[in-house]
Order: sequence, then structure tokens, then C-alpha cells
Amino acid sequence: MSCKVELLNANPFSSNARTMCLGPKQSIRSSFGEPSDEKLSISREFMAGTKHDLDDKDMEDANVSPFMPMFEVFRDELDEHHDRRERIIKASRDITALSKKIGELPFSELLMALTPAKAKYNYSVRQLRSPVPPPIAKEIKTRYDSIHDLFKSIAPDLQGSNGWRYQKQISGGCQEYVEAISFQHYLETQTLITHHETQNLIPGGIELTVDDYVLGLFDLTGELMRFGITSMATNAALPRGAAAQEEPEGRDILLDLRSLRTRFESLDTSSSSSDWSYLKKDIEKKVEVMKQSVEKVENAVYGMIIRGRERPKGWVPEMNEGPERGREVVESY
Repeated sequence: MSCKVELLNANPFSSNARTMCLGPKQSIRSSFGEPSDEKLSISREFMAGTKHDLDDKDMEDANVSPFMPMFEVFRDELDEHHDRRERIIKASRDITALSKKIGELPFSELLMALTPAKAKYNYSVRQLRSPVPPPIAKEIKTRYDSIHDLFKSIAPDLQGSNGWRYQKQISGGCQEYVEAISFQHYLETQTLITHHETQNLIPGGIELTVDDYVLGLFDLTGELMRFGITSMATNAALPRGAAAQEEPEGRDILLDLRSLRTRFESLDTSSSSSDWSYLKKDIEKKVEVMKQSVEKVENAVYGMIIRGRERPKGWVPEMNEGPERGREVVESY
């Protein structure tokens, strides 16, 4: 009987009580026979604790948590944000591809003049301040219509504050569009298109930032370089504008490139230091590429003047001179 008293009256949290409850069941059976249900229930409570099952009411209360509607709104807003962002990125890439094709059109027909058999298809633009030939103008208009449709398709996604929120996603397309439209404008007028004029050519109320406009003009120097060198290779002369009263002999493309280089080098970007401004981040790379484009035209002109008169027509001038520089293939050949 002393063993039973110790089991019932002992402190359940003491080590002795745990030993008696968990361990010596064989000794209890040997002295008193099989343990009763009351003893087993006490041991189970001490060993495993009490379990509570959730009923239907508890489950219903969990499903109608006041936080669930709030997070559902967050989920819908994030889904809408990602869908809008993907639409803008896709449209920007398509605008970029179409704009590059517009810049390539004046060169596609220019090379046909190299063979007399195809001379009748020579619709290329060779002089400045002259209208674009009809076949090329027709293709350019088709691509501009496609670009305008793309701008209109994403215009609702770029209204209000979203225009700045997704400015990074549309920036690449806007820069390429500025490059294409400014190149055509230069061929026809031999002047730079203004920011206001370019903004009016973008439909849907999409805002063209000054940063994208300036960076697009930086890329324009590459197109002018290609056009100038290709014209020299086929005509042995720089593209030149029509004679005017202030310029009796006309102004050639190299003078315009040098003027652009001077103004771009003096560009102050100290005020463009905000996180959303890309002008200061990309200006160093753009300036370096711009300088290389101007230098290529200068070297080609030097070679044409010094040695070009001794070469047959159609000779490609050597642009890179020096013991450590090899011949560089002219772009668009």
C-alpha cells in the first residue's frame, strides 16, 4: 500500500513522481496487478498533455479573418503591376526594333549603286536638305504607323504617376524613336529636331523626358557617321547640304558632327543626380561613343583627301592609321 500512496500523493512535477508514473509499471503490476483506468489517465495527462480538436465554428472564424481581404487586394495590385510592366517592356522592344529598321532604310538602297546593272533602283538619299525618295518614304511611313500603334496601346498604362513609375521600361524605345525621327529630320532639313517637335510626334499623351531626348541625339551621331562614310565610299565626297546665302558651298556632315561634339562635351549633367535620371549614368559611355563616331569620319576624310585622288572610284578609305591599328571594316558593308 505504500507504493500506491506515494503514487497518488506525490508531486506530479517532481522527478520521483515522473519515475513512478513512466517507469515502474512492471513493479506496479507485480504488487497490485493490472493498473486501473484512473492511473493510466493520470499518466497519459502527464506524458502527452491535453489535445483540443478544432470544431467547425473555429474553422469558420479562421476563414473570415479580417486580414484576408486586405492581402487579396495586395495580390490583385501586384498582378496588375506585373502585367502592365510586361506590356510596356514588350512594346518598348518592338518600338526599338522598328526604329532601327527606319535608320537602316537610307543605306539599304544606297549600296545598289555599286553595280551598274542595278542603277535604275538607286533611290538612296545622298545629299542633305532634300526630300526622302518616295520608295523609302513609303516604307518609313509604314513603320511609323506601327510605332504609333504601339505607343497608343500602352498609353493607358503610362498616364499620371505611372508615366514615371515605368519610365525605365519605356526609356529604351523612346531613345531609339528619337534617333530615327531625328535622323530623317536631319536628312531633310540638315537641322536637329527640337524636343517639343519630337514630343508632338509621340501619340497617346506619353511624355518624352529630356533625358531620353538627349540620349537619343547621342545615338544620332552613330547614324550620321554611317551615312557619311557610306556616301564617301560610293561618291568619293561627303554629304553636303544645298547652297544657301549664308553658305554658298553648303555645309557638309563633318562640320555638323564636330558642332555636335563641341556641344555634347560642354553638356552639364550635375543637376541630373536623382535616382530616376539616366542622363548622368549613361553620359560618359555615350560621350565616348560619340567621339569615336566623329573621329571615324575625320579619319575617312583625311584619307580621302591625301590618298583618295590616286584611288579608283568606289575605294573604301582606311579609317584607322598607325602601326598598332589594323584595317577596320566600315559599318554597313
